Amino acid sequence: MTDSTITVTPVRVATLLAGEERLPVYVHLVAHPDGLILVDTGLTELHPAAADMDPQLEPLTEQGLDLSRVTAVVNTHLHFDHCGGNHLFAGRPVYVQRRELTDARTLEDYTIREWVDAPGVEYVEVDGELELLPGVRLLPAPGHTPGSQIVVVDTPQGLVAIVGDTAVWSGELDSPTTEGQRLVRSLAPRRAWLAHQTEPWTPTP
Repeated sequence: MTDSTITVTPVRVATLLAGEERLPVYVHLVAHPDGLILVDTGLTELHPAAADMDPQLEPLTEQGLDLSRVTAVVNTHLHFDHCGGNHLFAGRPVYVQRRELTDARTLEDYTIREWVDAPGVEYVEVDGELELLPGVRLLPAPGHTPGSQIVVVDTPQGLVAIVGDTAVWSGELDSPTTEGQRLVRSLAPRRAWLAHQTEPWTPTP
């Protein structure tokens, strides 16, 4: 299913210090005739657990977006820089793989738990694949975390994948080593949006 009105838009919400390099943090909006989906939520405040990465915030609340229009949220996984804005969407469904939510709630040094279970956050636990809307699918993509998932969007220009940290940089999709990375390659998307890279990955001929 393709629809001329399905679009994917990256939104930068922060930068993080990784070694000597600052990495951008992107979330992605999927505009669909049946709703507006937000893939990951970035972070909206500082926390001692993330201090070593010196977050510089550009939160969703300061982006000039009408967040009330978001009908559903998808977390590719629940590391702090992907779920720190979940609280902004209390009462709306947040789709996450069941394994990911279990790990985030039980494993030590995995994430910032109070951000995962912020008041009012309502998770929809997914087991495997799910068609969220016509032309928008969730697919398990283990690798970065065992419970990671990607979002695949069928647009008029071709298949677009929103991969979170399944690949942190394009080279990991050029030479895939994890199940999730191999999945992205097998889908042959026109482009894949990464959470920490400004430009999308595109397959080489």
